[in-house]
Amino acid sequence: MSPKIKNVLVMFLLLVGVGHSGFGQNKTAASGSRMNEGSATRGEYLVNNVAVCGQCHTPRNSVGALDRSKWLEGAPLWLTSAEPVENWPLQAPRIAGALPGTDAEMVKLLTTGIWKTGTYLRAPMPQFRMSPEDAGSVVAYLKSVTPAPK
Repeated sequence: MSPKIKNVLVMFLLLVGVGHSGFGQNKTAASGSRMNEGSATRGEYLVNNVAVCGQCHTPRNSVGALDRSKWLEGAPLWLTSAEPVENWPLQAPRIAGALPGTDAEMVKLLTTGIWKTGTYLRAPMPQFRMSPEDAGSVVAYLKSVTPAPK
């Protein structure tokens, strides 16, 4: 399978899988300052097993495996579009520890797909439609990830 077809297939599976992954099934309260260990545990599950954020937001080592010592610290984007896309991102941002937005902005992003600028995120970032509870759990987990020392 050519790398271009493989990238398109991975992108399709990520987008389709996220759309039908059962987000919204958790009815546990997890909002604002009330985020607790249980919600961070759910967030870890969602980040690592459902949304697979590490695939883009974690750098890879010399053999192409995810570098777990730099988990979710941002990475060059390995996905390419099969068709030319204007403004295709070259870097996935760091999402470990200190987030690129407030808790409320991150929850809005994960529930609506809209960033703090009022715009939708660019492909290949999936336009998530998580429940507020699941989005809060993801935020709690991401804030608990300690970036590696520089």
